[in-house]
Amino acid sequence: MEEYSQISAFGKVLIFLIMGIVFVMLAFITSKIIAPNKPNPEKNSSYECGEEVIGSSWIQFNSRFYVIALIFLLFDVEMVFIFPWAIVFSDATLIAQDQRWGWLSFTEMLIFISILLLGLVYVWRKKDLDWIKPVLKLPTVDTKIPLSAYQAINEAKYQPGLKNKQQENSSVVKENNIETENIKPKFVPRFKKS
Repeated sequence: MEEYSQISAFGKVLIFLIMGIVFVMLAFITSKIIAPNKPNPEKNSSYECGEEVIGSSWIQFNSRFYVIALIFLLFDVEMVFIFPWAIVFSDATLIAQDQRWGWLSFTEMLIFISILLLGLVYVWRKKDLDWIKPVLKLPTVDTKIPLSAYQAINEAKYQPGLKNKQQENSSVVKENNIETENIKPKFVPRFKKS
């Protein structure tokens, strides 16, 4: 005796879609209820490769970033073809049937890897894999002050408490102390009693 279903094939698909939507909505609602929500400016800011977001996004930058990304994707995708080859090459029953299968798959992979290496050598020779390095460029300024004076200023370190500087600035310090002693605060906090 044959059993007949009350639901047609399209009805089963409709129930499947409805259950899928319900499960996704339940996952979103559960996540909204359980997940902690503590936003701050650092979390809300956009993050781009460790660089601080400053100014407009309409800036010019070197296209080598794209070239390096495309080369990575090219070699990454090409490596996917090595896995099926490894499966076939490791199949002992296939190679046992005919020894030529092993040599055929081995030479195919040698050709494939040599083409990849040839492409890598080409990209390397074009220096597309070299990262952009900043060039140290000393500014040139027409001035009568010698460069050693600037270097002396850059190498000088501030050391508080030197006696010779205190003696030179003692009159300025005394005038500042006299002025600060006579200044009264303009705001006095008052608290209400409850």
